[in-house]
Amino acid sequence: MPKRKIKWDEHTTAAANARRVLPRLAADYFKEVRDFLATEREPEEFHRMRLASKRFRYTLELFRPCYGTGLEERLGALKKLQDALGDLNDAVASMDLLGGRTGEKVEKFLSARAEEKAQEFRVHWTESFDAPKQEDVWLEFLRTAHAPARKRVVKRQPGLAAPQNNA
Repeated sequence: MPKRKIKWDEHTTAAANARRVLPRLAADYFKEVRDFLATEREPEEFHRMRLASKRFRYTLELFRPCYGTGLEERLGALKKLQDALGDLNDAVASMDLLGGRTGEKVEKFLSARAEEKAQEFRVHWTESFDAPKQEDVWLEFLRTAHAPARKRVVKRQPGLAAPQNNA
């Protein structure tokens, strides 16, 4: 996802800004990951997707009050992608840190682990996160930001009886 400065309209609500800005960020994220996965990639290259996923998720989390529980479900799906990318990054970083000093068995294990997590990311992306029409679902959801319904609180003045229902 290209780093882009979000243009915030100070004359409108956070929800209105979210409806205007977040769909574009989501579309950019989907495009970036699709473009990345369009070619064969080495596990080391997935770090870029890890950063893009973190940036997208953390941005969405800022707008939790503007969306209902539907956002939590989407953040969970995004976190699953991030978890695979984090595990992949741990394996790659361990290989770099150890620099071949541990022997062939450990190197093979870490390399296999990195490949496994790269594949896990690809599968989750294509079969779930970016399954047919999922981007449209995301975009429509983000276009319709609304604050969750709040319970109406009726304040009573001290000494007054609560309203009674005589039905």
